[in-house]
Amino acid sequence: MNLELWLGAAAVLASLVALGVYGRLRALQGAVLREHAQQLKQMRDQERVQLDALVRQRTAQLIELTHHLQTAREDERSRLARNLHDDLGALLTSAKLDAARIRPRLAGAPPEALERLAHLVEMLNGAIALGRRIIEDLRPSTLNNLGLVATLEILAREFAERSGVEVHCALVPVPLGAAAELVVYRLVQEAVTNISKYAAARHVWLDMAPRGAEVEVLVRDDGVGFDPAVQRGSAYGLVGMRYRVEAVHGTLEVLSAPGQGTVLRVRLPGLSVASYAA
Repeated sequence: MNLELWLGAAAVLASLVALGVYGRLRALQGAVLREHAQQLKQMRDQERVQLDALVRQRTAQLIELTHHLQTAREDERSRLARNLHDDLGALLTSAKLDAARIRPRLAGAPPEALERLAHLVEMLNGAIALGRRIIEDLRPSTLNNLGLVATLEILAREFAERSGVEVHCALVPVPLGAAAELVVYRLVQEAVTNISKYAAARHVWLDMAPRGAEVEVLVRDDGVGFDPAVQRGSAYGLVGMRYRVEAVHGTLEVLSAPGQGTVLRVRLPGLSVASYAA
């Protein structure tokens, strides 16, 4: 009987020991799992930080590359504009002068010859005007000679004449550097081109004014609008605008909805008063 009691007590003790060991194993397993989960979390956090840093680095590199490409493109535009002005312009002007010299010598010529000469002069005048428009599109001389406000007013007026869209301008002289002024001009140029192609607008509003230490430019239309959340095949123009603006440390905001028109809002850092005055 004593042996049976002893065996029973031993069995109970063994069960308690096994239960204790099992509990310790479960606790150890839980600690290991928690440590493993913590390590995974730390690894994910580190990977996220590294990925964020890589994204910022790549974005900065892309903006810098865009700025470099745009600068190279504008330099090439300037070179081509100079060549057109100096070479093609000289050739067309010389041909027009030759035609003017020939005219008095054809006083007794048949009317058909005079009509052909007049037609030739008309074509030369058209070619000279076309060359001037191409040169202005490549590199607006008015930007250096008349300033940004006058250049945008000319751009708006010519767009209105071509498209029949009524353009309302509220443009105030702003303190911007040469690179930022060219960005504003190209952005407005791209914006009105897109409006003529896609917006089916009747009115366009073009505003520019200082806003504290920044300069704000708005291009708004009453056209068909679009959903900015939907990726469109024609959205590369907006992407190019955004990188062009960011390259001069500005921001571009696009506001639109189907049937409610579109607003492009650009904010650029302005020059200091002393720099602008200089």
